[in-house]
Amino acid sequence: MLDHRFACRLLLSSSVLGLALWALPAAAHEVDAAAAAAPVAADAADQGLTDIVVTAEKRPESLQKTPISISVMKADDLANRHVTSLLDLGDGAIPSLRVAPFFARPSALILNIRGIGVLSDSNQPARDQGVGVYIDGVYMGRAQGLGTAMFDVDSIEVLKGPQGTLFGRNTEGGAVNITTKKPSGKFKMSTTFGLGNYGSYKAETHVDLPEFHDVSVKFDGIISHRDGLVKNPLAGASDFNAYDKRGLHAEALWKAAPNFSADYAFDISYDAATSAYVQAITAGSLARAPAQPLQPNRASVATVGVPQMPSVGRTHGHRLTLDWEVQPHLTVKSISAYRELTQSQYDNGSANLSVYAPGGTFSRASLAQFRQNQASQELQIIGETPRLKFAAGALFYEERVQDNAQAPNTMQWNATGTAATVLSIDYNTVTIDRASHVKTDSYGAYAQATYTPDLAGDILHVTGGLRYSNDKKVGQLFTINGATPVSLTGVSGPINLNASWSRVDPMINLAVDASRDVHLYGKWSTGYKSGGANSRSLTYQPFAPETVSMFEVGAKTEFWNHRARFNLAGYVGTYKNVQVDFSASYLQYVNGVLQNSNRTTLETTNAPGTGHLKGIEAELTLNPVAGLTLNASYAYNSVTIPNTANPYPVVSGGVAVISNTPVKIYPVYTPTQSASGSLDYEMPLRGAKLRLHLDANYDNGFYVSANDPTPNIQPKGDPSFIVNGRLALADIDMGGSKLTVSAWARNLLNEQHIFYKAFSQYLGTYGMFNEARTYGLETNVKF
Repeated sequence: MLDHRFACRLLLSSSVLGLALWALPAAAHEVDAAAAAAPVAADAADQGLTDIVVTAEKRPESLQKTPISISVMKADDLANRHVTSLLDLGDGAIPSLRVAPFFARPSALILNIRGIGVLSDSNQPARDQGVGVYIDGVYMGRAQGLGTAMFDVDSIEVLKGPQGTLFGRNTEGGAVNITTKKPSGKFKMSTTFGLGNYGSYKAETHVDLPEFHDVSVKFDGIISHRDGLVKNPLAGASDFNAYDKRGLHAEALWKAAPNFSADYAFDISYDAATSAYVQAITAGSLARAPAQPLQPNRASVATVGVPQMPSVGRTHGHRLTLDWEVQPHLTVKSISAYRELTQSQYDNGSANLSVYAPGGTFSRASLAQFRQNQASQELQIIGETPRLKFAAGALFYEERVQDNAQAPNTMQWNATGTAATVLSIDYNTVTIDRASHVKTDSYGAYAQATYTPDLAGDILHVTGGLRYSNDKKVGQLFTINGATPVSLTGVSGPINLNASWSRVDPMINLAVDASRDVHLYGKWSTGYKSGGANSRSLTYQPFAPETVSMFEVGAKTEFWNHRARFNLAGYVGTYKNVQVDFSASYLQYVNGVLQNSNRTTLETTNAPGTGHLKGIEAELTLNPVAGLTLNASYAYNSVTIPNTANPYPVVSGGVAVISNTPVKIYPVYTPTQSASGSLDYEMPLRGAKLRLHLDANYDNGFYVSANDPTPNIQPKGDPSFIVNGRLALADIDMGGSKLTVSAWARNLLNEQHIFYKAFSQYLGTYGMFNEARTYGLETNVKF
């Protein structure tokens, strides 16, 4: 019998391809009609879809003419979905992009595109993510700090597939390119204030000052707060899943000459968030206390109150962008940046999983301190001739990172397991469980050029690109499992890391303008994620970079007199040297004798063989009548990783053994099927406008752990269907200002699903539920 999920996928894929085939002749017909009736087309242009400008190839270009798969969210899209940080895009607004917290900690984010990015624990100094995040051209080096509130974003571009040529290291899955609004040189002010359930409030102000002596200045400030979604019964302790974000941003743009500008920006942010609540769904083999019942449905109150405090992140940074138009078609740009972050990570969200023993301690709290600073310098040369467009550049990046972690128990059961008391914990005296530091130096040079030959009306565009990168990591692991490392050869002392890798990433793209509104392309590109070392490891041995090679074909089309836009992409690729984590027993020599322990470390190896990637992405936008815009997007992403054996010793029956049996490796945070749709309607009223937004987002669930929990198979998260909405009475004329009043809701239908689901034979099935419905009212005034 044909599996119904495969049948649905086949039907949807066939429908997508059918739409593409139908779009081509339709688009060509529209072009012919437009040529015959240019005045009519000009009149209709105001009723069609607006062009979207992107900077994916280091210069402003039309989305439809940029031959790679890109999804874009503009400022209005973010406001309609009430997006305050990147974490809010975790509902699947862009189907190929997945954003999630690192386990229960929203202080560090996981980003995957097309199933590539993070497979294991990247919340460490000497490990990187495979999706690069850029803000105004500056690479954000750490998973920490990505959850801060965003300042006056103009657009978020999600560039899918390897971006190793133009964006470099750690973009094997793609890149998230965030652009903020620049100073305008005219006085403008926009202020928003809002209130919502769970004690939430938001205040946001953006001020543009008039240009003075060729200098334009802009200030942005934001405060966003929400109380916890799950009540903590312990008096005085923070609730679960709360946040408090605030920040300031200042930018000055100096137009020193008609062809030269200097743009300086400074930002500072504070982000405090409490951990999510982890629930026990089914029982395992170990006893549970009577006071800790299973919670198979989304909880609003924790079973037992535990000490809990926010994880606090502080970031600040400087950026200086110099832009020199040497001549009308040649620009030299310099982007210099320096950033610092500190991040405490306090996680006590797993008390509901606790094992019971009379008088035993439980509620293992994890407190980690993380510090990073980074400096980067990029020089770009961007130019064009009548038949050649080119971009070249060089980049240097340096960062210094250090972290440590403590993990004491904070609670103690009574003799019957019906009540618990709080242990007095002084973190100044608690043993440091692990600690390390690392310095990373990376430099690279790239060049990319697009040539349009004098052939068939200039319909053909051939692009070639190449990038050389070199990475070096020098670090030290000086504490592991609460003690100075002792190697398997019996040597006690810190373990040093000194490793480097070099890499060349090519790209070839062939694009054809089949008509004015139909653009086809085929692309081959590669990318990589840097090698590193695992700071949870006993050995701290370096692992190699992982790489992606991908072929992509696509079509970008507009038709129906520019009231419809349909973009389609398909890809296949290979995935090599995938960085996989395994548990290993804590083994060391003491007085010349090999000691076994029940404690474990986390080790990393590169999977053997070749993994495979394939997928389809489709986006459809319609403007059937004035004021109504419909969007639909779909992604099928399939990732296969070679089965891999754990090469590290594990204690079995009191003896350390190494298994040579390969186990299944799962792609994580990657639903095979995902889709999103939205409706935006605007109706003019006397002196105002009525605006309605609805969006719905679906995925069929995903894995969150890469390995099978012996002897069972890995559980998959639940399918999800999240609906968000916003209703606004906008642009009310206030005599010199405009007022907008809106009501918004996230997870409007209050749907619940377990997005993070895991299993242990000892603890049973456990996981985290999606957030409950949130809603509120906002007012915005613009001068």
